[in-house]
Amino acid sequence: MKYMLYAVLLTTSLSFSQQLTTERANGLAGLPLKCLQQEYPNKLSQLLADSTEIASPKALHPAFYGCFDWHSSVHGHWSLVYLLKHFPDLDRKEEAIQKLKINLSKENIATEIAYLIKKHNKSYERTYGWAWLLKLQLELDSYNTPFAQQLAKNLQPLSNLISERYIEFLPKLNYPLRVGTHTNTAFGMSFAWDYAVHSNNKALQNSIKENALRLFKNDTDCPFDWEPSGTDFLSPCMEEIGIMQRILPEKDFLQWLKGFAPALFNKNYTWEFGKVSDRSDGHLVHLDGLNFSRAWNFYRLANQYPKKLGHLKTLADNHLTYSLPAIVDGNYEGEHWLASFALHAFEEKSPKLPKGE
Repeated sequence: MKYMLYAVLLTTSLSFSQQLTTERANGLAGLPLKCLQQEYPNKLSQLLADSTEIASPKALHPAFYGCFDWHSSVHGHWSLVYLLKHFPDLDRKEEAIQKLKINLSKENIATEIAYLIKKHNKSYERTYGWAWLLKLQLELDSYNTPFAQQLAKNLQPLSNLISERYIEFLPKLNYPLRVGTHTNTAFGMSFAWDYAVHSNNKALQNSIKENALRLFKNDTDCPFDWEPSGTDFLSPCMEEIGIMQRILPEKDFLQWLKGFAPALFNKNYTWEFGKVSDRSDGHLVHLDGLNFSRAWNFYRLANQYPKKLGHLKTLADNHLTYSLPAIVDGNYEGEHWLASFALHAFEEKSPKLPKGE
């Protein structure tokens, strides 16, 4: 009841601010804190080799068993680390640190690796969960506190395995997956690229860049009018822009973008946010995630190219504002993952990239 009252109060305040305030940070932290160690309901997405592999979610995935599924648990952990790093006086700081320490222990990560190295689990969480895992590693690496550095050390072997999986898999992908859900190829490359740059992993950088160019460089006229599909939480057009923005030099990227999405250069361009009809439906609520993911790509473009694309900030703000109240509406279907999407939108909202023209 106390949590729900706080959610109502926070929802009421959302329309007045698009900033990541301390009040909002405390509200968002409550969502992963609620679910990181909540085992059920749970969607395992498990391929069973035989009956010996039937076990509880916590036994199979002692690090990432909460928040309904593996990938949501991973980015729930990222959310807490991000909030702790940026809001050192978070109300439930000690509780958050304790849960992170328990879940991301050396022993738990070893069990996660043992699951993933089985031959029939080679494609497990490819590439959505992989991408968030590397983002979690980056966040821990860059959080200069003893507990975070220890957790980064614990997680590193799993991140190494995921990096190797990327390098092995990407050249085999003859065609990109242009979908608005988990397996979107462009999204799966973007966070991995950020981690590869952060960690100076040249092999991973080279693999992502080479294969992104092979898969996307010749694309033109992305059909924005076809989006969204009914249960998208990623925009195929915008995620492709996201990876190409990362890997191409400014001049080459802007030239590519003019062929791929010429309408974005129109200062009067509008794109309606995705409307959610039923937030208690775990698939329909995906559209709130779509609004956040569109927003993070719009912010990134507007911040890096303020003269040519700065007008996209208004579109980003519109998408962010529409779906912010949904992350605290009391429906677990959205609660277990949407905070992470909102936080990444806020992360991209703050200017941090070198500005181009």
